[in-house]
Amino acid sequence: MIQDQPLFDLHVPGDWASGVIFGSPHSGSLYPDWFLAGTTLPRNVLRSSEDAFVDQLISAAPDHGAAMLTARYPRCLIDLNRGPDEIDPQLVRGVPRHPLNQRTMAGLGVIPRVVTQGRVIHHSPIDRTEAERRINRYWRPYHGALATLIASARARFGQAILIDMHSMPRDALGHLSGSRPDIVLGNRHGLSASARISDAIAAAFETEGWHVRRNAPFAGAYIASAYGRPAQNIHVVQVEIDRSLYMDETTITPLPGFGEFAERMTRVVAALSQLEAGGNSAVMAAE
Repeated sequence: MIQDQPLFDLHVPGDWASGVIFGSPHSGSLYPDWFLAGTTLPRNVLRSSEDAFVDQLISAAPDHGAAMLTARYPRCLIDLNRGPDEIDPQLVRGVPRHPLNQRTMAGLGVIPRVVTQGRVIHHSPIDRTEAERRINRYWRPYHGALATLIASARARFGQAILIDMHSMPRDALGHLSGSRPDIVLGNRHGLSASARISDAIAAAFETEGWHVRRNAPFAGAYIASAYGRPAQNIHVVQVEIDRSLYMDETTITPLPGFGEFAERMTRVVAALSQLEAGGNSAVMAAE
């Protein structure tokens, strides 16, 4: 049964090169029966909030010397890129109406109220005990694994570089002026990663011909904020990929050119898997 599946996939290569970690907290696609019974939305609509196929796009990371952590359960069940206190009182009964950030007010807290285009997930509000159960069952193990992985990289290599991979709907970019980016990098305006690391990541994508924009409209969410500590040589960069480049956003299926896109992405992953904090991907930090 789905309920018995592992919560995430973690791969640390034996030849981990320099403490680089690729993460994908939103690519999970296992929908438990109990969750589907609590919504009238069809699966394809629920999947609109997934970073579908992103785990496949970074799957070569361990082969090139980087660690990889990917979620198995979907964002609409639990959002691993939100804090455990980002609880929406419109969705969860018994939660005080404390000051909320814009994401939670919009229904995109740790237990999402809506998926893409504001479509409501649940028939009715859920109990606080259910919210806490989801956080304890799904959120805490993922973040425990991520924190341990970062600490291990930092102890072993003197650095940890988390490349947190996401995808963005095509229409999320419609309001931008100028040329539309293919990739948006977020380092919280320098608070979660150094300029040298961010520049190296941007260069890897630009080498493949993709247009990169930084910190707009996505500067980085909870994971970047919680873990990025460039002064301690812990760097987190959030990467958003335009979904329309590789998948049909309505049917949640790969486009005919997905294979070629994945090959380009693999070259980016390979270039960044041995990145060291000096910004030179050709030098291993372990040397």
